[in-house]
Amino acid sequence: MDAKELLSQLIECGVHYGHRASRWNPKMAPFIYGRKNQIHIIDIRETVRGLLRAKKFLAKIASGGSLVLFVGTKRQASDVIDQEATRCGMPFVNQRWLGGTLTNFRTIFSRMGRLEELEDIRSGEKLKDYSKKMQSSLNREYRKMYRNLNGLRKLNRLPGAIVIVDPKKEKNTLMEARALGITTVALIDTDCDPKLVDLPIPGNDDGIRSIELILSHLADAVISGSKDLTQKHEGNDSAPSKSKAVAESSR
Repeated sequence: MDAKELLSQLIECGVHYGHRASRWNPKMAPFIYGRKNQIHIIDIRETVRGLLRAKKFLAKIASGGSLVLFVGTKRQASDVIDQEATRCGMPFVNQRWLGGTLTNFRTIFSRMGRLEELEDIRSGEKLKDYSKKMQSSLNREYRKMYRNLNGLRKLNRLPGAIVIVDPKKEKNTLMEARALGITTVALIDTDCDPKLVDLPIPGNDDGIRSIELILSHLADAVISGSKDLTQKHEGNDSAPSKSKAVAESSR
């Protein structure tokens, strides 16, 4: 896809629409083109630059075998986060960020065992062995744990990067990432502080179409990087067999 086509897509999806001018963060000034009807208009050229930098970085991270964690718990982003993270095979948080997900990773990861235990109980005949009151309690516990932890099943180690939709809302994620030195990529609107994010992508973080477009591009970059990693492994696996064949033919 060339820059003109990308630019056209971004404008069509309303990525350039910011918040009301009264809600802006002055640190976003370099990314703002102007205002119309008291609404800030984001400089779409800055969006393209930020998106291309982010895609290049995420492809590199994925090609190195590291995980990319997708985070977005606001209503407009929740379903898209699930869809795109699942499509590129990466972990995600789209309901609630549990405090310590990164900084207390071992404890959070250990809770996966309990989730799997509850799934085992509910999938077979074991649930019938419990009283109705206990069954109700177990089902409630399962629903809560599934909602909060299901997207983290693939997070078996700390991620190499985190993709965030609206870092102002996901401030706890941002704080934990900064504390651990994990690189953050974020879709930031005109009310955000770009200085808190490593790779900001200025754009509308409230519009569903805007979020869908940006995340689909980022997920594509992750998929591309993962394919490169697979090809490297396949090349390494085939190398010994080729060497062996050459050695045998020279005998």
